[in-house]
Amino acid sequence: MILPVIMAGGSGSRLWPLSRSLYPKQFLPLVDQHQTMLQATAQRLQGLEVQDALVICNEDHRFIVAEQMRALGSLGKVLLEPVARNTAPAIALAAFAAQEHNDDPIMLVLAADHDVRLTDKFQQSITQAMPAAEQGKLVTFGIVPTEPHTGYGYIQQGDAINEHAFAVNQFVEKPDLDTAKSYLEQGGFSWNSGMFMFKASRYLEELKKFSPAMYDACQEAYEKAAIDQDFVRVDADAFARCPEDSIDYAVMEHTQDAVVVPMDAGWSDVGSWTSLWELGDKDEAGNVVKTSDPDSVIQIDSNNNLISTEDRLVATIGIEDCVVIDTADALLVAHKDHVQKVKNIVNLLKEQKRSEYQNHREVYRPWGKYDSIDMGDRYQVKRITVNPGAKLSVQMHHHRAEHWIVVSGTAKVTKGEETFIVAEDQSTYIPVGVIHALENPGKLPLEMIEVQSGSYLGEDDIVRFEDVYGRTS
Repeated sequence: MILPVIMAGGSGSRLWPLSRSLYPKQFLPLVDQHQTMLQATAQRLQGLEVQDALVICNEDHRFIVAEQMRALGSLGKVLLEPVARNTAPAIALAAFAAQEHNDDPIMLVLAADHDVRLTDKFQQSITQAMPAAEQGKLVTFGIVPTEPHTGYGYIQQGDAINEHAFAVNQFVEKPDLDTAKSYLEQGGFSWNSGMFMFKASRYLEELKKFSPAMYDACQEAYEKAAIDQDFVRVDADAFARCPEDSIDYAVMEHTQDAVVVPMDAGWSDVGSWTSLWELGDKDEAGNVVKTSDPDSVIQIDSNNNLISTEDRLVATIGIEDCVVIDTADALLVAHKDHVQKVKNIVNLLKEQKRSEYQNHREVYRPWGKYDSIDMGDRYQVKRITVNPGAKLSVQMHHHRAEHWIVVSGTAKVTKGEETFIVAEDQSTYIPVGVIHALENPGKLPLEMIEVQSGSYLGEDDIVRFEDVYGRTS
């Protein structure tokens, strides 16, 4: 049976401002409004004989992953990377996890942020790759090219090893346009998809041969791993010593057992706003509109644009080939020919230490979410939603007091030594330095307004004493 390994790391900086480092593109419904890209990746496997997916992500995204996979009923292990070390070490951790009970499954390694339009063709290629993987080959999937694309690496196929798989002649870096055109004219070249299939043992054997330091660091990191609820926390010190490299450079370009299986399934890595425009449903003027309210976008004499808005009215006049992405706290306007430079904006935001590269105004937490609806000198106003049965940590603040007003639902409040219920249209006050907690004991979401006041209002002014999500100070 196949073990799907879904790599859900990455910051998705090229799709800012929708994608933020703490809520990147793989957790957003960018292509399908009914499911996120992570969920679509897992759903794509329905009909194949697969185990529950093993997902690899970083610490900050663990609750998002767990919630989204649990909604599908397919939550397996969630491996947490303490630091980013690229794809080769991440897959090594997954391979060690796969062999934990003396199993040696065939691993299907997928990225959480790819789009595939033809699920049947995708599954057909997976099935066609199985015999080679069972024979100990390391399979990569090559996307049949539709154009001379310069944004992808290429794979040149060699001799056939069976009806569907070919030896890999070489991996080629992203080419210039003329070179890409020559690849299409020659034939036998495909786009490097970043999807793989192989036995866990074979990957580790080849990794140990070609990158022994990486193998040793990953083995030690997994052997010293700790289990925390649904999560596997590998040893941070051991993993920090691991060299950083991609699976292509660390293994696939060196092994004698690399094979490529062509895939023609309407694949895209959704790497830019232009990609989303290409994938979107276009109107007669070539415009793609992404919004829950079609009346919130008005376009006059505007063609071939991508317009996305969450709730505000967006109007355009006389623009062509542009991207307009409106969120609650940031607006991006760019020509489609320049969208690859969006990551430069993100880098500038980091340098300026602005929060917009990291968080949306609405921030998700394992217990619910909050929206910072107003902020000024010495005060901040948040709209807080606590899920039924959820509880925030037992905590205190050194620099701020908080006023809580319940809008709907019921709040169970702990303040110092007392615990009491705050119902709709009631409020309470939490002074500076008082230990407190908030819980939703009901069956409906708790909606409340929190007014913070004080000399410092940063999220790091939280001292946690107890926390059901493992976040104690």
